[in-house]
Amino acid sequence: TMVAISPPTQGPSGLKAAQLSAVTNMLALSNNNDTDNNNHKSNSGGSNNTYGQQQQQQQQQRDANPWKLLIYDKHTRSIISPLLSVSQLRSNGVTLHLLLNSDREPIPDVPAVYFVQPTQENLSIIARDCSRNLYERAHLHFSTRIDRPVMEEFARLVVNTGGLSAVASVHDQFVDFVCLENNLFSLNVPQSYCVYNNPGATEQDMELAMGNIATGLFSVVATLGCVPVIRCPRGGAPEMVARKLCKLIAEHPTLIRSKDGLHKSHNRPVLVIMDRNMDLITPVQHASTYQALVDDVLDHKANRVEFNVKQDANTAAATAGSRGRAPPVVRKKLDIDPDMDPFYSQHKFNPFPEAIESNGAELQEVSAREQQIRSKTGGAGTTVAAAVVSHHGGGDSNELATAVESLPVLLDRKKKLEVHTSILQAVMNEVAARDVPQFYELETSLATGSYKNDPSSAKKEVIGLVADPSKGNVNDKVRLVIVYALSNGVGNTSDIDEVAQAMKESLETKGSTISADGAAGSTSTAAAAGGGGGGSHGTLSKEDRAFLESGLRAIDYLKKLRSMHMIPTMSSMMQTEVSGGNASSGSDMLSSFMARATNQATGLLAKATDKLGTMLGKTHKHRSTIAVENICEMRPNTEDDEYLYLDPRVKGDVDVAALRNAARAPVREAIAFMIGGGCYGEYQNLQMVANDRRSITYGSTEIVDPSTFLNHLANLA
Repeated sequence: TMVAISPPTQGPSGLKAAQLSAVTNMLALSNNNDTDNNNHKSNSGGSNNTYGQQQQQQQQQRDANPWKLLIYDKHTRSIISPLLSVSQLRSNGVTLHLLLNSDREPIPDVPAVYFVQPTQENLSIIARDCSRNLYERAHLHFSTRIDRPVMEEFARLVVNTGGLSAVASVHDQFVDFVCLENNLFSLNVPQSYCVYNNPGATEQDMELAMGNIATGLFSVVATLGCVPVIRCPRGGAPEMVARKLCKLIAEHPTLIRSKDGLHKSHNRPVLVIMDRNMDLITPVQHASTYQALVDDVLDHKANRVEFNVKQDANTAAATAGSRGRAPPVVRKKLDIDPDMDPFYSQHKFNPFPEAIESNGAELQEVSAREQQIRSKTGGAGTTVAAAVVSHHGGGDSNELATAVESLPVLLDRKKKLEVHTSILQAVMNEVAARDVPQFYELETSLATGSYKNDPSSAKKEVIGLVADPSKGNVNDKVRLVIVYALSNGVGNTSDIDEVAQAMKESLETKGSTISADGAAGSTSTAAAAGGGGGGSHGTLSKEDRAFLESGLRAIDYLKKLRSMHMIPTMSSMMQTEVSGGNASSGSDMLSSFMARATNQATGLLAKATDKLGTMLGKTHKHRSTIAVENICEMRPNTEDDEYLYLDPRVKGDVDVAALRNAARAPVREAIAFMIGGGCYGEYQNLQMVANDRRSITYGSTEIVDPSTFLNHLANLA
């Protein structure tokens, strides 16, 4: 049965609100005495009230000094991008925002806010700017703590070049992470899985890498203004990071002595640090929910979605005189706010067919309401005065005026819904062309152990799908083989080799109907000519051949790890979540969905009903979700007993067994952090642990889509 997963409520910490408050406070040129930890002090509440008070302070600062420049590097630009749009930057008095290492003209009568990483290169550029008196004053804000030797060297450089008078203030902000949503953040470490699993890495390399993660997590903790309890598996990267982070918190005088804001000593958040190697299926498995599919099949980064749309042939011919030619392809770029967009925030975790249905129903409702209002005005326009005059005083003029006043809000909602209609259509085109539901269904069956007692059927099903040129692209097939290789009890090394070889031979001899770059028919002459289901006479393009070679290297790498028992096989990596106890409820839900589809006058929904039936049904808890839930529920003989328990307020490790005899406060807030890369599928799955009394925040060294993670695996081969 399908378990409805509600969008997470903003936890008491409000990570994104707290980071936004710190950044807007920085832009307001506020005078903070707590330079070492201004973020921690000003945001310990982390609530909307805190942000409201901050807005008043910012307005006062803007009145006194309204205009300023913002200078950032590429890393800090990625921090600001999900928080503030260009118009919001302007409302904060930022007239111009420029990259630090770009050519910049002098603007000597305007102050500048520098928001950069504290690197030697950045500091040298800032010192040069100050010596040239490029701006009126320079307010320096570093994304994380600047080490004392680096700071002293910078001070000497500024003094020697005569730029000291240009420096107005210096601040450590402790906001060195990218907050994409209220409950989702990334440390933005590229190629993170490769960095932490590189067999050629030295001990010094690993110490530096783990130290950087700990510093990034310390920024999260300082921004929240609280001291968490830290849990992690014993050994490896998680323990290294956990101990370094615990030490950083314990040695920070302001944070460790604070009252934790809203987090009283009996209700502190739990930070669970995990290793990507505990579950390598989730980042490559096909998804079934709206947001995860957007990230999988479209170009999606930092809340911006890009995809190609074929222009209508008649429209293209009329506008460009291109009759007889193929319709041009238009590149769409859309920014969507996962927190503020009403439709997206409500449906991003829903199964894709349900998102399509909800979009159609809401759009019909809004259009009907719009038509109702316009019919009342008699086509007199959308102003209240025009509507009342047109109404000739008949009936209830106040009611009419109220209806017309609501029209702009209604039209804005309709516009946002139409944006999602175009995104849903783009996702649907990819999902249908690649037969994603078939891959999703088979991968889920493999990962949940459905074939554990029938390995021959598992191999037969996998070979049947990966050898079919009309099903999926190269990456889809490689991902299925990887899930097969990592699923325990369904195949040994020779079986994996046989499946991989069948995929390779099929692709090399028959080609693929869908290219891995998302272009249907791009590798098949028959398909390109409109031959439908083509590909039987196709050959692999240069790009697809590169994808295949990369995929085979990724499979070889995982086979080596498996043979050396360095990664767990996923015999029970996922658990089925059943609601209601009715075994037939999954098919009942599908029947209900199909019945509703007949009442919806939209081809998109009809297409979804035909193609996406398997995406409705059982929901499975992934490995990280199970671990976090066991810790939050304090279940004996689980990860709650096995994982280390570190408390920065307590010296040494805490004995969990001793805690079993004491009353432990329920976990109201958990932060799940994955070393080595996270994904939207895992983020969505973890929300199964969230409820009205508990919020779950998910973070990772970086957010990767399945194709990117495949490249990381291949690079390690």
